[in-house]
Amino acid sequence: MPYLIYPICLFVLSRLRRVREASGTSRPVTFVISAYNEATVIREKIENTLALEYPKDFLQIVVISDESDDGTDEIVAQFPSVELFRQSPRQGKSSGINASFGQFRGEIVVFSDANAIYHPDAVSHLVRHFDDERVGYVAGRQMYRQGGGAAQESENAFWDFELLLKAWESRLSSVVGGDGAIMAIRRELFTPLKVDDINDFVLPLRMVVAGFQGRFEPDAVCYEEAAPSFRGEFRRKVRIVNRSLRAVSRVPQALNPFVVGIFAAQLFCHKVVRWFAVFLMLGALVNSGVLAFAGLPAYVCLFAAQLCSYVVALAARWTPLGNWKPAMLLYYFCMANIAGGLGVLNFFVGRKFVVWTPQRDTVATGAEPTA
Repeated sequence: MPYLIYPICLFVLSRLRRVREASGTSRPVTFVISAYNEATVIREKIENTLALEYPKDFLQIVVISDESDDGTDEIVAQFPSVELFRQSPRQGKSSGINASFGQFRGEIVVFSDANAIYHPDAVSHLVRHFDDERVGYVAGRQMYRQGGGAAQESENAFWDFELLLKAWESRLSSVVGGDGAIMAIRRELFTPLKVDDINDFVLPLRMVVAGFQGRFEPDAVCYEEAAPSFRGEFRRKVRIVNRSLRAVSRVPQALNPFVVGIFAAQLFCHKVVRWFAVFLMLGALVNSGVLAFAGLPAYVCLFAAQLCSYVVALAARWTPLGNWKPAMLLYYFCMANIAGGLGVLNFFVGRKFVVWTPQRDTVATGAEPTA
């Protein structure tokens, strides 16, 4: 459903809506860079931000340092026009945003990551949508740099599909969620976050519930590095699903069609069903297996097809079959859904589950690291 039926329905319905063109008025902007021990990238990030094609007298740049101890703060201090907010003790991104929010002067607040490099005109493309008073947030187009191996190639392929969904959702009603690397909001619509909130999901949900809309702007582009390995990508997806499910639980009205209209269906089909997809896949495998052993020919074929798919996915990871791109994409699909299921279990059960990480096998709880 989230990978076939929903995209088809979304595309068809989005074609029935007329798009209102954004005009492009410049507005005072606070550009927020969240950082924890980002000494290796913070200089490039600040230089990239200072070079943005946006009126300098309309641009306030704030770096939130979450008690960095690697020289990040000292590098920021070398740029007199950049304001540093140091959070101590370390409490995480959302707490840093809460604590520093009174320092923000812009009518529009742009949230960014320290490793996200923007196109020069990205902020202008984000801000132009706010001429429409119905718009509360705008998500840009985060892209992954090319040439990082099988993990990044697979992530890029699925991310291209995700960007299509964002564009169609934006045209139909509101894009589901933002993007922590490139997202703009109206300052007046900000509401305090809990320490474990995922700001680029909780804030958009609250705004939609309050009656505002979210747009996706494909011309507002930034680049980040994808996880360098499948292990890193697996761990990241477990964490994201866990925190995103928590966000929906804190803004349940976002699933009520009488409150948010068709956005409720978008949120349910795009996000919630996808998070639970691994359980549906397991249920389909068991059900078709039982019916296959009962001698029903159609289910024999269905069960065999599922088993072959999972065998190919495993073989793609551990054998030369991984050089065949469709097999590697199948492996990535299975890995992503297993990670989502683990994130769901962490949320509901509250126990510790072993998570595959880049360095070693470790234990993940329901809490997001503050990095």
